[in-house]
Amino acid sequence: MMQLTMYIDGKWKNPSKDNKRDIINPANGEVIAEAAEGTAEDAKEAISQAKRAFQDGEWPEMAPAERAEYLYRIAAKLDENHDELTRLETLDNGKTHTEASFDVTEAADCFRYYAGLIRAPEGQAVDAPESTHTMVVHEPVGVCGLIVPWNFPLLMSVWKMAPALAAGNTVILKPSEITPVTAVKLFEIFDEAGLPDGVANLLLGHGAVVGNELATSHDVDKISFTGGTETGRAIMKSAAGNLKKISLELGGKSPNIVFQDADLDTAVDHALFGIYFGAGQVCSSGSRILVEESIHDVFVERFAERAKKITVGPGSDPASEMGPLVSEDHMNKVLSYIAKGKEEGANLVCGGNRVQTGALKDGYFVEPTAFTDTTETMRIVQEEIFGPVAVFQTFKDEQDAIRVANNTDYGLAGSVFTQDSAKALRVIKKVRAGITWVNTYHTNFNDFPWGGYKQSGIGRGLGKYGLEEFQEVKQININLQPEPTGWFSE
Repeated sequence: MMQLTMYIDGKWKNPSKDNKRDIINPANGEVIAEAAEGTAEDAKEAISQAKRAFQDGEWPEMAPAERAEYLYRIAAKLDENHDELTRLETLDNGKTHTEASFDVTEAADCFRYYAGLIRAPEGQAVDAPESTHTMVVHEPVGVCGLIVPWNFPLLMSVWKMAPALAAGNTVILKPSEITPVTAVKLFEIFDEAGLPDGVANLLLGHGAVVGNELATSHDVDKISFTGGTETGRAIMKSAAGNLKKISLELGGKSPNIVFQDADLDTAVDHALFGIYFGAGQVCSSGSRILVEESIHDVFVERFAERAKKITVGPGSDPASEMGPLVSEDHMNKVLSYIAKGKEEGANLVCGGNRVQTGALKDGYFVEPTAFTDTTETMRIVQEEIFGPVAVFQTFKDEQDAIRVANNTDYGLAGSVFTQDSAKALRVIKKVRAGITWVNTYHTNFNDFPWGGYKQSGIGRGLGKYGLEEFQEVKQININLQPEPTGWFSE
């Protein structure tokens, strides 16, 4: 059994109290590891060491090209450990092998992207009036607390760590307490890559304990959090103590809009991928499928027919197309939403049950599920379920589609399916969301920004915008002809 512990100031460290947490394989309910449960004292130590490394260490002062070499080295080691990281991610989170393998590849690419980006830092120099030379420079924020969720344990860690490190910050990563396995492996890679002591620190434990310490500490200069909207609100309040910079990537209830002139086979295929990829445990999932009235019945029929054929099984089985939910608690939450949908009067057209047949009997599997006959006020329509549950809605025309699409508190993602390119552009520009697609779903690249409108968060990750989230902007004015101002009489 794996024994997982923390990494602080370049050393593997047991928690100040001998508390441990069982880490469960969601495919069969078996314990795969014991993880240290960090305390507030452990968090304070990690913060202290990160602050020392930022104030007195070499990392913030290092030339960008030199920092980039460390990031390239980390990317190479991710490639070298690709198969092992894939296996561990599947074991810990339940992802299918294909999903986990993709995440590892993207993680390596993310480090390479920021290694390249930081080698060409942006700035500005202007000869201002009155013999003044003005420069605008970007500097690291300082000590950054990075709190990541359980749905993309490795990739979300890298999405935050790569730009934070590239910018010259020191960091403290707090992975989800239920999926810490690949974070520990990532820090083994950092150790092998020779990152200076204190630059990257790993805290394990419950968010209410170690995560809260990061959010409230006056020695932490920035918090970057990905997770639920309610937790995001709590972090925002806690971070107000020293007005630390915050980035929040939160929930979603994203609309997938299908017009009657869409290519039906393509739209159905992408709608399935939009909601059932990752067992629906994706913040940008297309969980609300908005279909023009004239094609609703045929679309739902084709969708349900294909959804019933999806192979549900453990991620380790190459035949599996959709894995389990991450934990028993989360599975029960998703099942409670399905029950609520029935109570509210929605029509269940497929799925709706826990899968407990054969080898799946002890895992946390839920069938691909979909509801029709919904209303806009239903909880299953308004609230993020974060599981393999699609809700169908109808619309009459273009304006009605836009109204229905925007009628939630969220604004993370959205898509439009139509063969009318002008209509596609008109509608997608009106969808209040930060990540949008036309005639596709879930496409994403490390080069471009990720984040949402409304209650889906604050700030952007990835691309140059993701780097800027971990930088301060400084104005420097140089007087080229120093002399008294004469402003006041002598």
